[in-house]
Amino acid sequence: MTNDVSVKPDEAKPAARAEATLLPPVDVIEDAQGITLYADLPGVPKDKVTLHVEDDTLSIEGEVALPVPEGMQASHAEVQLPRYRRVFQLSKELDADKVSAELNHGVLKLRIPKAEHAQPRKVEIRVG
Repeated sequence: MTNDVSVKPDEAKPAARAEATLLPPVDVIEDAQGITLYADLPGVPKDKVTLHVEDDTLSIEGEVALPVPEGMQASHAEVQLPRYRRVFQLSKELDADKVSAELNHGVLKLRIPKAEHAQPRKVEIRVG
């Protein structure tokens, strides 16, 4: 991934909520048309995922919803924090207005295309 077109973790920004959150692992893949970001959000249903794009900042939040049968409680729970949160700084080469998202089996897939001015283009050569 080049430095011109990037998605950089921006964990220095203050969290929107004061509670502690899990940091979901992500993979970022760049191609000629843009970036695909995969975030692991196990236990988070679609209606508990929130995506915000503001200026050049992308925020991913999710709330774990693991049902426990009524009258029972977990005897062992390794996941103590019920929320995920991750913030990224988007490069100006990406078109933040055209972000698309899909959640499948606990993996959030975001597609962020490059802005038109950053897309590769073929230059026509004229005979003159």
